[in-house]
Amino acid sequence: MPASGSPAVAPATTQGAARPILSLQQLLVHYPGSAVATLNGLDLVLQPGERLALVGPSGCGKSTVARAVLQLLPPGSRCEGGLELAGQDPRRLGQRDLRRLRGGAVGLVFQDPMTRLNPLMTIGEHLADTLSAHQGVATSAHRRSDTSSGLVSRGPLGQGRGTRRRAEALLARVGIGADRYASYPHEFSGGMRQRLAIALAMALQPPLVIADEPTTSLDVAVAGQVMAELTALCQESGSALLLISHDLALAGRWCDRIAVLDQGRLVEEAPAQELLTAPRSALAQRLVAAARAREGQATPAPNQAPLLLELDELRCWHPLASLPWQQRWLKAVDGVSLQLHEGETIGLVGASGCGKSTLCRALIGLAPVRGGAVRLQGVDLLGLRGRPLRRARRRIQMVFQDPLACLNPLMPVGEAIADPLLIHGLASKPQARAKARELLAAVGLNPPEAFERRLPRQLSGGQQQRVAIARALVLEPQVLLCDESVSMLDAEVQAEVLALLRDLQGRLGLALIFVTHDLGVASGFCQRVIVLEGGRIVEQGPGDQLLAHPQAAITRSLVEACPRLPALA
Repeated sequence: MPASGSPAVAPATTQGAARPILSLQQLLVHYPGSAVATLNGLDLVLQPGERLALVGPSGCGKSTVARAVLQLLPPGSRCEGGLELAGQDPRRLGQRDLRRLRGGAVGLVFQDPMTRLNPLMTIGEHLADTLSAHQGVATSAHRRSDTSSGLVSRGPLGQGRGTRRRAEALLARVGIGADRYASYPHEFSGGMRQRLAIALAMALQPPLVIADEPTTSLDVAVAGQVMAELTALCQESGSALLLISHDLALAGRWCDRIAVLDQGRLVEEAPAQELLTAPRSALAQRLVAAARAREGQATPAPNQAPLLLELDELRCWHPLASLPWQQRWLKAVDGVSLQLHEGETIGLVGASGCGKSTLCRALIGLAPVRGGAVRLQGVDLLGLRGRPLRRARRRIQMVFQDPLACLNPLMPVGEAIADPLLIHGLASKPQARAKARELLAAVGLNPPEAFERRLPRQLSGGQQQRVAIARALVLEPQVLLCDESVSMLDAEVQAEVLALLRDLQGRLGLALIFVTHDLGVASGFCQRVIVLEGGRIVEQGPGDQLLAHPQAAITRSLVEACPRLPALA
């Protein structure tokens, strides 16, 4: 096997003689308590320097591949079949050798870095801790690195000063200045935290990097920057990349090959261009067709219904540390005005930190409002108090990005849906249970009796999002706020959830504010699209017009950064 600092090997033609960095042969993974195997005879080979994307529908076993390779499976799991990582079977190693293999042979970039970072440690301490814990591995990587890559310093790594220089060099390589060495994770934006995660994964220059949905929560511009940094670092160090993603366009843009999983098996594997233009398997054909349908959707016709919700110069300012006589503010939402009509869908798009989610949280009372007006059917909600405000808030509900994070992990989903009715005293327990079953059926979880007793973790991502939608609808709102509610779903499930929202909107007369970082999705789903930057509206209009003729600089950058499937011949 080549040293991890060797140049990337070209795919297909010259990799045949190289020893694989990862080899899975008839791999079977069975979680405790599960009736079926999550991975059921998976065959997969990854050569040094190669970039492979692993795609498939929710629950197909993509993330389980990463857990099996690193032996991070829950206690009681069965892992059988052939598994070789960097020439070793991790299942045969003791804890000390397994820890060394994890650090030196593979780096892992998680979907949400905030859940993997210690909130009490600074950014620099995270890197220094990783380098110190794997000092021997890091020293050898340090010595064999090409100094032109900018990844190394010349100090002795075993000393504190040398470790800091190495950590600062890593931060600089992913676009984080040395002045942020003492910052904490919560002081970073989502994109900055993901850059830190990449620096941590590449700290020891492992021969394999596994990136599990690394850009799901990022806007397309930041996602492009993060993927560019990740692939550039992999190329410089000769590392192979296993990208786990539900986004076919993203996979095609950054990877040489794409492998499609279904029910724990490999159903198709081909060069990215070939698979995205001429897929052979039925599943790949469905996924590509769903992705192309999403890209090619026309903007719905405008709505002429009565006015329902009006925002007038809404301001959400957060105080920053400052002197008492020189107050400074973070103007997350700064003078936003918009009108939403009955049955209408408005899309809110923009870069990370532009104020999209803050605006939604302000509408449901989860963020302080400093000024302006929020009128629901002519009544200013900011002037209400007590019981009238509580009744009014029931008419505006929210579907969050990550349903698993907003559902009680110990509460069956039927109880989670019924709970708001009991909190507001709107129904007895039998009535609330009957309403929960009705809504489970309405969002396509049939028969309801088969789902109501399940815990959230026992559902797929698409099913969890359907539960979150049902819970938001149980109070019969007039306005539904969808905050990145489909960004974590594969193209097929995403299309199903969007179709469900359209159907519910038609049957219930809902008005939607649809927050997304994907201008293409907003264009095909919303009658109007509003672009935010710095807490202000910089452009608005029909989505297809914004895609074809963007005027504002941020709109142009979002359009240019949005990955697209290759054109058909």
